[in-house]
Amino acid sequence: MNLQITGHHLEVTPAIHDYVTGKLERVTRHFDTVIDVSVILSVEKLKQKAEVTVHLSGKDVHVEAIEEDLYAAIDVLADKLDRQIQKHKEILKDHHRGQKIGHNI
Repeated sequence: MNLQITGHHLEVTPAIHDYVTGKLERVTRHFDTVIDVSVILSVEKLKQKAEVTVHLSGKDVHVEAIEEDLYAAIDVLADKLDRQIQKHKEILKDHHRGQKIGHNI
């Protein structure tokens, strides 16, 4: 997995880098074919924004979260991304079941 973390109007400290890396490890547990992950952390006045784009084989997943605290934004982002990845994984599993129903007619 290729991980890139960038900051707009803020410095990405080692503590933030480790926190983001730890949160994104959940994604790799659910889906082994993660090719590339790009995280952008930014500050817009009083709002902290975290966005991530995960490049999977065959699909890109983009999620963003805005909170008053950067760590809270990263937490919300990780939860949203986890749900998106699990949903994509279920769609891939169910795709093969749908073909069997059509052959029974």
